[in-house]
Amino acid sequence: MNDAAAISVKGLRKAYGANEAVRGIDLEVRTGEVFALLGPNGAGKTTTVEILEGFRERDAGDVRVLGYDPAHHDRAFRERVGIVLQSTSLSQYLTVEETIEQYRGYYARPRPLGEILDVVGLGEQRDVRTNRLSGGQQRRLDVAVGLAGDPELLFLDEPTTGFDPAARRNAWELITNLKALGKTVLLTTHYMDEAEHLADRVAIVVQGQIVAQGAPRELAKGEQAAVIRFALPQGARALPGELAAARSANGLVEIETEEATRLLHQLTSWALEHEAELEGLTVSRASLEETYLRLTREAERQAAETPPAPAGSRRRRGRRR
Repeated sequence: MNDAAAISVKGLRKAYGANEAVRGIDLEVRTGEVFALLGPNGAGKTTTVEILEGFRERDAGDVRVLGYDPAHHDRAFRERVGIVLQSTSLSQYLTVEETIEQYRGYYARPRPLGEILDVVGLGEQRDVRTNRLSGGQQRRLDVAVGLAGDPELLFLDEPTTGFDPAARRNAWELITNLKALGKTVLLTTHYMDEAEHLADRVAIVVQGQIVAQGAPRELAKGEQAAVIRFALPQGARALPGELAAARSANGLVEIETEEATRLLHQLTSWALEHEAELEGLTVSRASLEETYLRLTREAERQAAETPPAPAGSRRRRGRRR
């Protein structure tokens, strides 16, 4: 355990009856970094985060958040942590300023109102009632409430779900501002481009276990194959040789290869010979999204192939407080 880290987790487990949602997670979030927790629905992300926030008991494992065990519900711990849920229910009839002031009043040393408004970009809306804010502005207000106590660590749950592209970019800028303030941010997201853009490091959770973690670029670099993508014109001849095994969906052909130069030469030679224009031809290395999809598919396939443990074979675990 590293008490100097913002979050340090070792051997975390949590079961709901026969369903083991979290199966031995080890995790460390460094002070001052943006860390993204990724995984499909039902992977155990929400349970893990709720344990870190102190809202759910664990069955086993050691957990330290800002040096505290969150299960003990220390007031000092609560005052150093901010939480922004995926959906909130703030009063519709208070103004932005009144809402933030209400939450600032819960803390002994709140962050100044003006600074909060500046960070979240709601200075011009300070006198606007919350029911008149746009979706993006309401999400900024959620973050403002999370910042009311000037927390060292901020949990962000799906911060841009349902946002249009412009609103998402604004939210990304906001999270970048939080990092510039020295805040530690743990976020969950289903958007791989969001994690790639914002996170210093990510962890991919599948079936209650972390299957990979590290910097987004480093995880993607682990993929040796390049991906060649293009669209064939209507009526084009069938691709020859090993190219014929390429995946095709919605008119877009994808070829994964560790010999991109050779295969690209073969492809373009065929296209020139048959006067076939390869629209949208690109060659790229795997992105974080492609890495994520491969890892989750592999982990889910392995889980499906593993026979369930016989009844009564599970080790009993004492409840941890």
